[in-house]
Amino acid sequence: MSDLGVEHPTRRVVFVTGPSGAGRTTAIGALEDIGFETIDNLPLSLVERVLAPVEANKPLAIGIDTRNREFSTHHVISLLDDIKKRDHVHSELLYISCDANVLQQRFSATRRRHPLAPAETPMIGIERDFDLLAPIKARADILIDSTDLTPHDLKAEIGKWFSTEHGAALAVSVQSFSYKRGLPRGVDMMFDCRFLQNPYWDATLRHLDGRSPAVQQFVATDARYQEFVDKILAICLFLLPAYRMEGKSHFSIGLGCTGGQHRSVALAETLSKLLAKDGWQVSVRHRELERK
Repeated sequence: MSDLGVEHPTRRVVFVTGPSGAGRTTAIGALEDIGFETIDNLPLSLVERVLAPVEANKPLAIGIDTRNREFSTHHVISLLDDIKKRDHVHSELLYISCDANVLQQRFSATRRRHPLAPAETPMIGIERDFDLLAPIKARADILIDSTDLTPHDLKAEIGKWFSTEHGAALAVSVQSFSYKRGLPRGVDMMFDCRFLQNPYWDATLRHLDGRSPAVQQFVATDARYQEFVDKILAICLFLLPAYRMEGKSHFSIGLGCTGGQHRSVALAETLSKLLAKDGWQVSVRHRELERK
């Protein structure tokens, strides 16, 4: 019987990926523990079948692994873009990242061979993993850095972001970016910081980025800075409770400047701290700094 004209409930689908050793398997296990149906290392050709409209509204987590014989960066990006267009699916990409040196230590401690370099050093495999996943990482809706996290900490972090309990908190992502490199995908609200004075033109600050206190102080001396921050914070605190009441699980705020190194980074750091102080679950990421 055809289901033409039948309305299906929107299903939450979380794609989970990241370099080997970063904690992707732990993250998928944590999602299963909080009520997700989980499928790890699913062949990409079968994803379409799994996402067919269903009556059950149980959220789904799908692990994406570079070791999959069907894996290709282009294929994954095309698949994610196509799924974003579907009315019956609310998709999110969760990326578990980790510092390369920490990954190397983890492989050395467990004496495991890296799956992408079985006959070579772990670092060679780690670098291959990073190269394959870099364009996918740039598309991530939620990025969790496991560098300083124990498996228990990572599970707790997953619980904060993806709890399926009624009234779960809205997860907020604040990210900086460069307008020269294009607008980030999936951003719900965006602010342009290019009118603020630019630390790039100060030779003593050019080599730094917006995480530096010196750069943040320089940007804050602009006479328009504080009013800009206050107004952004005010509109966020006005809108976020409304989106949470509507059942939205994730909200992304973008802050852009010319190069994505100084002003937008400084503003993203400031805004994320102010929102966290107000009690929101916030993560911050810097797209152009990640690309370095």
